[in-house]
This record gives sequence, structure tokens and C-alpha cells, in this order.
Amino acid sequence: MRQDYVTIINAMAVMAMNLDVMKRVNRAVRVVSGSAKGRPLKSVPGMSTRPTTDKVKEAIFSMIGPYFDGGTVLDLFAGTGGLGIEALSRGMDRAVFIDVEQRSIETIKDNLKAVRLQEAAEVYRNDAARALKVLEKRGAAFDLVFLDPPYKFKNGDELMNDMAERKLLREGAVIVLEYESGYEYPESFGHFHGMRTARYGETAVTIYRYETVQGQAAGADEEESHDDNRE
Repeated sequence: MRQDYVTIINAMAVMAMNLDVMKRVNRAVRVVSGSAKGRPLKSVPGMSTRPTTDKVKEAIFSMIGPYFDGGTVLDLFAGTGGLGIEALSRGMDRAVFIDVEQRSIETIKDNLKAVRLQEAAEVYRNDAARALKVLEKRGAAFDLVFLDPPYKFKNGDELMNDMAERKLLREGAVIVLEYESGYEYPESFGHFHGMRTARYGETAVTIYRYETVQGQAAGADEEESHDDNRE
């Protein structure tokens, strides 16, 4: 009897922890500002995705905007599509969303409909490397890129160089690279110049600017740290 009681208590504790995680994820997925401010966004079913929290999202856009006067954004490893949708809400004209998971693609489409921005977006299921090849063939070029690959991948810089070689970036394009805070990417490489790095618990964000003209990059990279982004 005692063993059964302990088993029940442990099961209830696990359920409570899972519920708490789900609540935090649901709170995190919404449009923070702009034309679709406050609109809730669906999470991808299951626990495999890691949506950018409101706190980190707001910090990112305060560093790169916070609003835009047109332009085209690429949301690679889009997940829920939250970052690309936020950019559209804040003034970007067009957005391209890429993810390899079908559940993510369905979620992105649902979220675009929910915020009434589907006419400004293209959504494709593909892995990142193949997607860049397709975008090159279409002659696509972007002013803003969100790179938020799974933390097990450490190839953000390689993807950026690939985009540059395929001429997918306009002069002065901004790249937002999100990654595990324990990992370090180069401050500058190729035509990419680190503008700012911020850390939020287990998440790090580095803002790069793509400039092929020497002497156009801003000053030295700034770094700041913050408490864990989880509430």
C-alpha cells in the first residue's frame, strides 16, 4: 500500500511539472508588439520545439528594430513561426518560413491565419541546407534572417556563409543567431560583423550585420547577460 501511495505521489509530481512547462510555453507564444500585438500563437504539438520566450523576443527586437519600414525576412528553423510573425507585425513586408517538421509547418500556417498575415508569407517544408539552394534558384534576397537551430547543431556560422555565397543577403542585412549560451560563435567572420551578444539563462543571441564594404560595420561587439528567461 505504501509503495502504491509513493508511486501515485511521484506520478502527480511529474504531471504537475509537465503542466508547468506547458503553461510557460503557452505564455511565451504570442505577438509582443505591432499590428498583431497580443494575438496568441499556437505551440507546435509535443515538447520537441523550443519557442523563443516573450522576454527574449522583446529583447531581440529592441536590438534590431524595434519596428521596420518594409523589407523581407527569412525565418529558418521557424518552429511556431513566432519570430517571423513578430517581424511582419512590426513592419516587414514579406516573410519566408522554413522548417523540416510537418507539425511545425501546420502550426505556422495556423498562426499566420490567426494573425491575418498569411498573404504576406510563404511557408515551406524543407531542411535548412536544401532550402537555401531553392531560395537561391528563385533569386530570393533578405534584409533580416532568424537562425534558431536546435541547440545540438553548432553550424550557424556555416549557414550564414552559405547564404552569403548564394547571394541571399542584401547589403546591411541583419542576422539574429540564437544558440545555447554555453557555446561561443566568432565575433566576426567573412562579411559578418557581430554587433551585439546577449545571454538569457540557457539562451544566447548574437546580432550580426552582413556588410561587404569595408569600414561600414559598427563598433565592437557588446555583450550583456541576464537572468534565466523562464518565469
